[in-house]
Amino acid sequence: MVLPTAQSGARLNTRTTTRPVADVPAEASAAFPALPVRLDGIARRFGAAHTVLSGVDLDVAPGEIVAVLGPSGCGKSTLLRQVSGLDAPTSGRVTIDGTPVVGADPRTAVAFQEPRLLPWRTLTRNVALGLPPGTAKDAGRARVAQLLDLVGLAASAGLRPRQVSGGMAQRASLARALARNPGVLLLDEPFGALDALTRLRMQDLLLDVHAAQPATILLVTHDVEEALYLADRVVLLRTLSDAAGRVDGGADGAVHGGVGDRVSSIARIVDVPGDRPRDRADRDLADLRAELLEGLGVPTHHSRH
Repeated sequence: MVLPTAQSGARLNTRTTTRPVADVPAEASAAFPALPVRLDGIARRFGAAHTVLSGVDLDVAPGEIVAVLGPSGCGKSTLLRQVSGLDAPTSGRVTIDGTPVVGADPRTAVAFQEPRLLPWRTLTRNVALGLPPGTAKDAGRARVAQLLDLVGLAASAGLRPRQVSGGMAQRASLARALARNPGVLLLDEPFGALDALTRLRMQDLLLDVHAAQPATILLVTHDVEEALYLADRVVLLRTLSDAAGRVDGGADGAVHGGVGDRVSSIARIVDVPGDRPRDRADRDLADLRAELLEGLGVPTHHSRH
């Protein structure tokens, strides 16, 4: 298995959506194109001694889906916050389309594990919260209708969160993020709270959405199968204290081992073979699954034939 570096070229997969998308005025559907993301030497330290991220170098191509895996506490969500501008690195730089991220970046949108819908608003009005400031009323109404149709909620547009299932609420949350018209979509365990069957359906929905609106996607997940099914590449993070024996937080925010070498939070980056939608039972994916689980410290006793 060849493990490419963070700078390796991305092989972008495509998936044809079968869901019709309603016509919508150009003003309402105008979006950032899928944008490239670059992380250069990103480190994040909290306090004097607690370093979460160190030496993160990563290039994400426009329209690529990159999944981020790693043990709890390794900095997966912190990494997304650097890209969104909701947090700033202690050292290093994040750029989107060559422009530095400074503060909350309007080119990005975030969807979380919890839908975080306002209970007193209908799904339509919750999705409308994601519209960019200054969107004209008619254009905004058309855009929200288009997104609700895209995620399969057109018939439920007038319902409130308490009247819909968890999967439907999560679809509304995804539509709200897309209403921002992002060039970069950041997903932080978006399906983690769903039951197994709903989660599988949401994975297919995400591929449909990506085909219709191919933003660059960074997806944080604990689910190895999900990462392999959705992503073009998988970034495996490690806990820094496990990576360096004795870990020292340097003045630059980087982590240094006993001999002074910088330790990267990235343990490995793996290309995922095949075009989407992939066969979930594919043997190559099973081998990769075993490798990634072992990288997470979970022995699988998987034999390759």
